[in-house]
Amino acid sequence: MKLCKMLRKKDVGATGIGAMIVFIATVLVAGIAASVLIQTSMKLETAAMTSGQQTVEEVSGGIAVFDITGARGTNLRYLAITVRTRAGSPNIDLNHSIIMMSDGTNKVILTYIGYADALHYNATVDGVTGNLFSTDNWATLTNEEFGIIVLEDADQSCQRMTPVINSGDKVVLTVHCGPTGGTGCFQTEVPTRVDVFGRVIPEIGSAGIIAFTTPAAYNDAVFDLQ
Repeated sequence: MKLCKMLRKKDVGATGIGAMIVFIATVLVAGIAASVLIQTSMKLETAAMTSGQQTVEEVSGGIAVFDITGARGTNLRYLAITVRTRAGSPNIDLNHSIIMMSDGTNKVILTYIGYADALHYNATVDGVTGNLFSTDNWATLTNEEFGIIVLEDADQSCQRMTPVINSGDKVVLTVHCGPTGGTGCFQTEVPTRVDVFGRVIPEIGSAGIIAFTTPAAYNDAVFDLQ
């Protein structure tokens, strides 16, 4: 009898130790699983916030084109494309923006390299005549470049080396279409009744639309196109 009681007490102790080991193992597994779930949820939350912010910037950000003016030589020689940021847009770096444009025969892609040529940037319109097209900005533009003329920039964020525009800023992007036999973007001045279309594409956000038809006759020295 005594032997049976002793064996039963030993069995109960062994069972308790086994149960405790199983319980501890279960707690450890649950802790590890919880840690993995927490880390995963944090990564997903961070990714979701980043994606959400990028989506907001893509949807609300971008460049708006609100005026295009031309100046003639014999035909259309110079383009002045006035742009601003869209409402709610983040800052836009024109160093990383491009103009893509076509006259139906040629398609050109223009970038800003004013850091290499000081003539490609003007902090103001010509202070002597007040004429947008009398600045030196146009002189050395080629078939791969656009220039910048600052119209409004209260916080002076748009500088030659760092041409960043933000809310309230207005700048003119200058394009040299090209004198006959020259090196402008279309190699020659654009004749009458030609459809020109394109976009001003920022690094982030919506592009500004360029779309106009050149006049039936070039009677004026300067004319509105869009």
